[in-house]
Amino acid sequence: MTHADLLHRQSVELATRRFFLKTSMACVGGMAFSTLFGGRTFAATGAAVPALHHPAKAKRVIYVHLAGAPSQLETFDYKPELHKLDGQQCPDSFLKGKRFAFIKGVPKMLGPQVQFAQHGQTGSWVSADYPELAKLTDKMCFVKSMWTEQFNHAPAQLMLETGSQLKGRPCLGAWAFYGLGTENKDLPGFMVLTSGGKNPDAGKTVWGSGFLPSIYQGVQCQGHGEPILFAENPDGVTRDERRATIDAINELNQKTAAEFGDPETVTRISQYELAFRMQTSVPDATNVAGEPAHIHEMYGTEQGKNSFANNCLLARRLCERGVRFVQLYDWGWDAHGDNEGTSLTGGIRRKAKATDKALAALLQDLDQRGMLQDTLVVCGAEFGRTPMKENRSGSDNPFAGRDHSPGGFTVWLAGGGAKPGLSYGETDEFGYQAVVNKVHVHDLNATILHLLGFDHTKLTFFFQGRNYRLTDVHGEVVKGILA
Repeated sequence: MTHADLLHRQSVELATRRFFLKTSMACVGGMAFSTLFGGRTFAATGAAVPALHHPAKAKRVIYVHLAGAPSQLETFDYKPELHKLDGQQCPDSFLKGKRFAFIKGVPKMLGPQVQFAQHGQTGSWVSADYPELAKLTDKMCFVKSMWTEQFNHAPAQLMLETGSQLKGRPCLGAWAFYGLGTENKDLPGFMVLTSGGKNPDAGKTVWGSGFLPSIYQGVQCQGHGEPILFAENPDGVTRDERRATIDAINELNQKTAAEFGDPETVTRISQYELAFRMQTSVPDATNVAGEPAHIHEMYGTEQGKNSFANNCLLARRLCERGVRFVQLYDWGWDAHGDNEGTSLTGGIRRKAKATDKALAALLQDLDQRGMLQDTLVVCGAEFGRTPMKENRSGSDNPFAGRDHSPGGFTVWLAGGGAKPGLSYGETDEFGYQAVVNKVHVHDLNATILHLLGFDHTKLTFFFQGRNYRLTDVHGEVVKGILA
C-alpha cells in the first residue's frame, strides 16, 4: 500500500468514526439521560430525581457558613485549662509535625478572650457573645469534634462543601437538589445568599454543580435591589418580547439536543424557562419588606441593605416557598488579630453579636411556624482556630488573634432530625485537637444526606468512567447526633 493509499484509508476511517458518533449521539445521549434520571421527573426542570433510600427527617436545609472560621474557643468550646497557660510559651508537642498558615517560631498560648456560662437544661457552655443563642441550646446539637486535613481557607472550604480540596466537584447543595428535586417549579431548588462584603475565598465554586448538570448549581440571590442579577428584562423589552425570544432560542436548542443528545442542552432549555418564571416569582419571595414589624425586630433586619439578618429572614421565606437548600455565606471571620478588625475582642466580637440575634430569630421563627422539625439548620465553618496566639505581627502586637487550626472545631445543627440539647464529641483540654468521637467533614456531609433521606454511598453520578459521590470513598453517618 502506497503512502497516498494509507492516508486515504485513514481519512475514510476518521470520517466514518465521526459520522457514527454524530449520528448515534442522540440515541446514546437519550439512553444516558434516561439512565441518569430513571424516568422520574420533577416540575422545575423536567429532569428527574433519584428515589429516597429511607424516610427523611428533613425536607430542606439552611446551611450557614461563617467564612473565615470563628474560634471555637470563643464560641461554644469552653476550655478552662487554657486560662492557666495564657501568655506561656507554646509546648513543643503543639508544634511538632504541624503545619500552620502563619505561625512561625514559638508562639505564646492564648486563654479564652470571653466569659462563658452554662445554659439550658443540658448545661451547654456558651460564650457571652451569644446571649440569644444561649437561650436556645436545648434545641441545638453541638458537634465539638470536627476535623479536616486542610489548613488554608479555599481548600478547606472546598473540602467542606464539595468533599474535595480541588475545584470541579458538585457542592452539598447541588447534591441535595439533585437528590430531592424542588417543591416549587417557579424557584430554583438551591439558592445562595452572601453577606459580609465578599464571597468566600474559594469563590463561587463552593456553590457550583461541578459535573452535575448545571441546573443544580446554586443561584445567587440578594435581598436588596435586583434579587437575581440579569434576570429582569432590559429597558424597552416587554415580557411578551422576552417570551418570543426564549421560544426561538428553545427551538434551536431542541434541534441541537435532538441531533447531538447532550443533556446539558436540555438543561439549558430548562434554565431559560425557569429564568422566565423567576421574573414574577422571585420578587415576591424576596420581598422581606412585607413582613410584620415584630419579625423585623426579632431578626434585627435593616431595610434596603445586604445584611446577615436580612439573609436569615430571606432564607426562611425561600424555604416556605419550596426551596430545598438555602446556603448563607457570611464573610469576615478570619480572626488573626493582626489588626483591630480581626481581633477576637474587636471586629470578631462585633461579628458574633451581629449574627447571634439573627440566628436565634431564625430558629425561633422556624419553630413557631412548625417548620423546624423538618428543616435542618447547620452552622459552622471550614476549620477552627489555634489555642496559641498568632505571632505574625510580632510579640508586641496588642490584638488577640488565632491562626487556622484544622484539627478541632465546632459545628452546630438544629431541627431536621438532629438530636436537640446534645454536645457530641470533645477536643483536648486546650481545644486544639478532636480526641473523642472525631467527626470528619465527610462524616458531617454523610449525616446531612442521611437526614435528607439518602445513603451517601448510593447518591451517585457517573462521571469519567466511575460513579462519584459527595463523600467520594469516605464518610460515616454520625448516628450519635440523630434524634
